[in-house]
Amino acid sequence: MPRRTLTALLLGLALVATGPALAQSSADLEPDITIRQEEDRTIREYRINGELYAIEIRPSRGPAYYLVDHDGDGNFERQEGDRIAVPQWILRTF
Repeated sequence: MPRRTLTALLLGLALVATGPALAQSSADLEPDITIRQEEDRTIREYRINGELYAIEIRPSRGPAYYLVDHDGDGNFERQEGDRIAVPQWILRTF
């Protein structure tokens, strides 16, 4: 067997063997929620791995709304509705 083929085969087997260990469990994806009560509203901050990705604002009068960081750049956009999307950006550690 050529050396490149053997190396590729061994690398592939190593990745298959460690794949499940590298995957995050669903418990790791549960957001941490911080709730603050202000005079005229309730604010919930949603974080995953310490990164703030959404803020829910529930005014004492009127419908609730969200401010969501869709791509991890720190810019939050207003989103109407009763659900927030899971962030689509990737956290990298170096």
